[in-house]
This record gives sequence, structure tokens and C-alpha cells, in this order.
Amino acid sequence: MAYVLGFFAADGYITMNHRGGGFWCLEIVDKTHLQKIRKIIQSDHKISIRKRNSGKYINYRLQIGSIEMCNDLENLGYFKKKTNNLSLPKVPDQYFSDFVRGYFDGDGNVWSGLIHKGRNTSSLGIQTAFTSCSFNFLEDLDKRLQSTGINKGAIYRSKQGYFRLVYSINGSLKLYDFMYNHKVKVSDRIFLHRKKKVFDKFIEGRLDNAVVV
Repeated sequence: MAYVLGFFAADGYITMNHRGGGFWCLEIVDKTHLQKIRKIIQSDHKISIRKRNSGKYINYRLQIGSIEMCNDLENLGYFKKKTNNLSLPKVPDQYFSDFVRGYFDGDGNVWSGLIHKGRNTSSLGIQTAFTSCSFNFLEDLDKRLQSTGINKGAIYRSKQGYFRLVYSINGSLKLYDFMYNHKVKVSDRIFLHRKKKVFDKFIEGRLDNAVVV
């Protein structure tokens, strides 16, 4: 459930109808992943199709009506308009890696490729980032990750007004280990395979180019 909470922090929202009913929702482009989340929360609610830009883009939405769950989310700091005032909930240490992985799958990204291309020899690099409109959320996330031994990240503000918490090679590799190898087998965890694959290819590339002396 900590993974779902992290994913909700990134891609979820709360709505209320005119009768006072509360709904919490997840809306993403990956239907298969949404089905996995639905299974975790043991829900049989329908996944609906949401068309955007005159039908050019399709999102899938899971909407669950529960005023009790909405109240629980609000107690954790997730309000109806959480975009700019998102706060880091108090997740127990044993579940924090799942929360981080959930947020990363929702509002994180990882890039790997050649760096220093203008020099005589280029090298393989990797960069990991978490995105949010809330500076305080990213600052608290960075501090909590530092307490687990992960390098201090750098927070940048984009021209569009959102913030990015960025980690370079060493921090990215520690994040990889924390998100995918922390206490529980990878096979027992939910994650977006396309994002983990970027880390895996980078690690394999480093091994392939390793010099044995």
C-alpha cells in the first residue's frame, strides 16, 4: 500500500460531489499498471477511459468512492488541491522504499546515455529526477533519502514553475538499490519495468566496459 500512496502523491487526486461524497482517483496512460494497482488495493471498481485533446490521447482512470479513505488521505496531507502544497507523509522506514518507488513511477524519470561527448573519450552517465510543484515536498524527500545513505540531491526550478530533485551517477545507483533491492525481492514488488530497465542497461553497460587489472 505504501507504493500506492506514493503513486497517488504523484498522479492521484481527490474530488467531492455535490452530495458530499468523496472520491479518490488515479488517472494514467498505462492501463496494465493501473490494473496492478487495483489488485493491490483489492478493488473491483471499473477502470474507465478518458479521452483528451479530441480523442488523440487516452488516459485510464480508477475512481473509488470512499469518504473514509479520502479523510485518511487528507490526514496524510493530501488535499483536494494538493499540487502546490504536497507534503511528505510519515511513512514507516520499512515501507519508505515502496513509497519512493511509487512516487518515482508516477512523477520521476531516469536518463542514461553518453556524457562528455566533446572530449577525447566520452563516458556512460545516468541521472535520476523526481518532479513536483511543491519545493517543500522535494526538500523533505531529499532529507529523508539522505538519512538512508543516499547522496544529497540538487533541487532546480524550471521555467514552467515546477521543481526537480536530481541525482547524478552515485546517487542514482543508490536510489536504484533502495527502490528495487531493499529488503523485499524484486519479484514481489510492483514497479514500472520500462523505468527499471534504464537502470539495468546502465549497470550492464558499466560492467561491459569495465577494465580488469
